[in-house]
Amino acid sequence: MLDVQIFNFSYLETKVLNNISFQLKKGDHLAILGESGCGKSTLLHIIYGLLHLESGSISWEGKTLLGPQHNLIPGEDNFKLLAQEFNVMPYISVAENIASHLNRMDGAKDAARVDELLDVVDLVAFKNTLVKNLSGGQKQRVALAKALANKPELLLLDEPFSHIDTFRKNKLRRNLFSFLKKENISCITATHDAEEALAYSDVLLILKDGTIEKIGPPAAVFASLQTAYQAGFFGEVTNLPESLFRETTSQDKVAFLPHQLVVSEEKTKLQVVIQSYYFKGNSYLVHATWQAVDVFFEHPNAYHKIGSLLYLKTHDSFILH
Repeated sequence: MLDVQIFNFSYLETKVLNNISFQLKKGDHLAILGESGCGKSTLLHIIYGLLHLESGSISWEGKTLLGPQHNLIPGEDNFKLLAQEFNVMPYISVAENIASHLNRMDGAKDAARVDELLDVVDLVAFKNTLVKNLSGGQKQRVALAKALANKPELLLLDEPFSHIDTFRKNKLRRNLFSFLKKENISCITATHDAEEALAYSDVLLILKDGTIEKIGPPAAVFASLQTAYQAGFFGEVTNLPESLFRETTSQDKVAFLPHQLVVSEEKTKLQVVIQSYYFKGNSYLVHATWQAVDVFFEHPNAYHKIGSLLYLKTHDSFILH
């Protein structure tokens, strides 16, 4: 349904995006992971039609989208963009904000739609509250409901849960992404939250310095992380020489996540010194060192004393790429 081909995009002399190419099927959710300044927001703005693309093309259902130079009002009518600076009207109620995007031709139908969206964003109790009296996180949820009111074909979300506390965010994400699947609404989310990207997306794209590092189904991307940058979104990263784990003359290093290293009962080349423990609920994150290199691994308990020596090996399921 959506085809994105961006050969390059620059602000004046600064190149922001380069060789971006992907497709998104109807009803699918693409999550974009990347550090601040890597081009996530710019990519969403180009797709939505706020920025003119000279080198490349964006198409929807086979039709090329012409962008802001050809539209009197920038932005595609059938797309909705929820930016980090969310747009709400403070001096009317939550329900009136949501209804402002409806056509008002059928009052009963509009009221049902408003109630449905209030439930999705968990604001039923605030239906008649003036938006100016809400918290930042509540205002962000109002903006999300407004974006969904007149069912878009593609929803673009830029850090959509940034102002929402963890307890509320967990329920909201379940509600939202289930609702989008039910309504068959395509979605692209720009996020720093790797847990969210893995759990709720159909396609995961890792962006670095304006280029695609990895793209594919979340499980496949997670199983094939190769660099410290890629792995860094998913936990503490340990960079170790490949030669510690197999016979090779390569000087390359391998990036490990904590679950990929385990204690070995036999001697290995990787002997570490325990430095500290961090309790994570079901296990401990252990910080150790190997020749002044920080090493992180998981362990079910903390019975080894600080300063103890341990041998580590790779988890049986981990394959060097």
